Amino acid sequence: MFIKAGLITLALALTASASPFAEGRGSRISFEKRDGITTQDGWFDRKKAVEMVVRDHNKHRQNLVNLFMNVGPQAFNEGAQVLPIANMSQSAPAEKRQAEALTDEENDVYWEGPISIGTPGQNFQIDFDTGSADLWIPSTKCTSSYCSNKNKYDPSRSSTSEKKSGQFSILYGDGSEVSGPEYTDTVTVAGVTAKGQYFSPVDTISPSFGSEAVDGILGLAFPAISNLNKSPFFNTAKSQGAVKNGVFGMKLAKIGSELYLGGTDSSLYTGSIEYHPVTGTGFWQIGGASLRVGSQTVASGFQTIIDSGTTIIYGPPSSVAALYKAIPGSKVYDSQNGFYSFPCATTPSNVALNWGGKSWAISADNFVLGKASLTECIGAIVGRDMGLGSKTWLVGDSFMKNVYTAFSFDANSVGFSPLK
Repeated sequence: MFIKAGLITLALALTASASPFAEGRGSRISFEKRDGITTQDGWFDRKKAVEMVVRDHNKHRQNLVNLFMNVGPQAFNEGAQVLPIANMSQSAPAEKRQAEALTDEENDVYWEGPISIGTPGQNFQIDFDTGSADLWIPSTKCTSSYCSNKNKYDPSRSSTSEKKSGQFSILYGDGSEVSGPEYTDTVTVAGVTAKGQYFSPVDTISPSFGSEAVDGILGLAFPAISNLNKSPFFNTAKSQGAVKNGVFGMKLAKIGSELYLGGTDSSLYTGSIEYHPVTGTGFWQIGGASLRVGSQTVASGFQTIIDSGTTIIYGPPSSVAALYKAIPGSKVYDSQNGFYSFPCATTPSNVALNWGGKSWAISADNFVLGKASLTECIGAIVGRDMGLGSKTWLVGDSFMKNVYTAFSFDANSVGFSPLK
């Protein structure tokens, strides 16, 4: 749907090439990360990591359901299928003793920032997610304890609010769902305004979201995976002329993280952006990828979905096993969920992804999700079938933190550049 024959020539011309877009002509929003996989003192929080695996599984399961309903099965990658819903009771392994007790930060994994909805604006703290395509926040009709610490949308306080006939619903791994009615209203992010934006002020929220600092999620992927089957925020803003360029950029880091709407922020990266054409429908998916450990290629010719909504990098179990075979001292840590460990003293800094241009390395710090013991560390690349395709990887922020990432609706492409 998004890369038809007429676009292929243009898209291929962008591969490993400089950006054709004006840079530095958009609006920036600073955001921060709340990371619960690695505790404050460097330990791997296994329970929260498994919660993330379950949530990622179910998020992309729902994306495939949405894609099937909106476009049809012909839009699926080769080998893609809607897998059964994952849940914590099935995925949580027996607890292992660790050398030291975990320190719980009470934080979760998000790249979050502020938005406003309505006239006058009601403020919310939102997770910006390139792996989904809907906007949802709690409403004043959500009276459960899980909504008690959230900012809540009140349609009666907005002169531009309008209720629609649709319904929004996503199932999560704790057996509950996030659901609510369909509304339109004015949505503003970093001075960029979309009028009549479709979203859901949910009245039911999953317990897994109850303790989290963010109020909701703003999806930045393509409309084809929208549960509401409507134009996502950035697409609406572009169609209304609120931004000149249909491009946004992301820098993800412990400090100085930024979402840039309407272009890329050239003050945050060096050189030109290496763009690659989107090869799938609905997702920020680019193909022709290879994974290397030093000079050794351990996997090649696969698709990659770039997803800011997760920390983990997921690959087919056999390919991930080949990766860790090339890392001395590696072993399976959690076979049920696909985690591997390796000696902390020899954490690799030469694992890299390549799409036919530069090789983009994952730093040693970003390759580690935390310590499993005083000497063993857990790797950020996990072997798990997410249902997205037999040769499709899901690439989260353990990779994205190493690069500046640009997403272009205008040229249907994703690009990377070295960070300053």
